[in-house]
Amino acid sequence: MPALASRRNAVAALRFGQLAAMGTVAVLILIAGVWASWGTAQHVMLTKGRERGTMTVTKCAEDRCTGPYRPASEESTARDLVVLDSEVAVEKGRTYTVVVKPGSDEVVRTGTGGLLYAWAPLGGALMLASVVVAGGLRMSRLGWVLGGSGLALVTAAFLAL
Repeated sequence: MPALASRRNAVAALRFGQLAAMGTVAVLILIAGVWASWGTAQHVMLTKGRERGTMTVTKCAEDRCTGPYRPASEESTARDLVVLDSEVAVEKGRTYTVVVKPGSDEVVRTGTGGLLYAWAPLGGALMLASVVVAGGLRMSRLGWVLGGSGLALVTAAFLAL
């Protein structure tokens, strides 16, 4: 009997180690997704006191689009040239509502499309973490919820832009 109890204890310890390791990996993936998203999302979500206005895209090259900025808020000043990440699905000649990143000439799209685009890295992290949760933690329902949430977020961002 002592050998059987020792074996059960070893199996329980290994199972706990697996749960701890996979749980840590899943949490780190989600933290990385939030971290990657927050760099842009903070400008879109927390607009009070920031320069808000519109940008008309005049030129796109490589991964950046440029154009003049016209203020919409009182504390904002007009600029002849601001830079917008062109991965945000913009078209030359169109005007977009934007927020200026403090201390720079870079702008971020606002509105629903900008908000969903800002949180798209979290959507990818949710999909990746779902595999770890379903496979490593053996929590398939939670894995499906995480994966479905991530897919919905990424799809909504794609459709909104």
